[in-house]
Amino acid sequence: MSRSPVIIVTGASKGIGLAVTKVLLNKYNATVVTLSRTITSELRDLASDGLLTLQCDVANESAVLESVNKTIEKYHHIDGLVLNAAALEPLCRIGDDTPISAWKDHFDVNVFSLVTSVKAALPSLRESELGGKIVFVSSGAAVKGTPGWGPYNASKAAMNSLCRTLAEEEPSVISVALRPGVVDTAMHAAIRDLRAAKAMGAGHQAFIDTVAKGSLLKPETPGHVIAGLSVHCPKDLSGQFVNWNDDVCKPFMLE
Repeated sequence: MSRSPVIIVTGASKGIGLAVTKVLLNKYNATVVTLSRTITSELRDLASDGLLTLQCDVANESAVLESVNKTIEKYHHIDGLVLNAAALEPLCRIGDDTPISAWKDHFDVNVFSLVTSVKAALPSLRESELGGKIVFVSSGAAVKGTPGWGPYNASKAAMNSLCRTLAEEEPSVISVALRPGVVDTAMHAAIRDLRAAKAMGAGHQAFIDTVAKGSLLKPETPGHVIAGLSVHCPKDLSGQFVNWNDDVCKPFMLE
């Protein structure tokens, strides 16, 4: 590799995004630009010459465009894009009284921010001599119909569709959607909260049981795979939806 890759990571303040950022810095010697609504102490503590932390609400189109432009001005390249930022709320039933405005706010984060980020970064990704790559951090919800998760199910399905379409439209850029598994994050904690039980019904208990069973993954586990794909994703995965522990991901797993 002639130079270190420049990777943008959204939602990097905690959880999976923070883990991906650490792996990119420490294992791949990447230059990482993080876009987060808040800059947490954990992210700030990663202080590195190869890290640029930008405060950015991904639902704000102008803020995303400004952040991408800052990346290009400072580093002259964008080689990878990890689209990890996501919202869970509202947890609701399709037929309940949750206003459509709440669904629209959800889609602003989980869908339209993806389009904004991709459109802004595509010119640089196309020109990358390292090969432009986009990793969409998806979910098993994209192919399920978990009760109470209407907005989240639909937005992750839309994410996978965007990934497939992008792979067809932009053959010079590798795009892959990845299911990270059931991970110990703030989002999973919100799902386990009793306030989620009303919307989710009987299925809520299964998420509580994951803690007792010790089956939650640490963010670093899928984080290694996501980081690896953002740098070295093979061409034949473009457009696909893969699980973090599929055979094709084994080269990037935590050793």
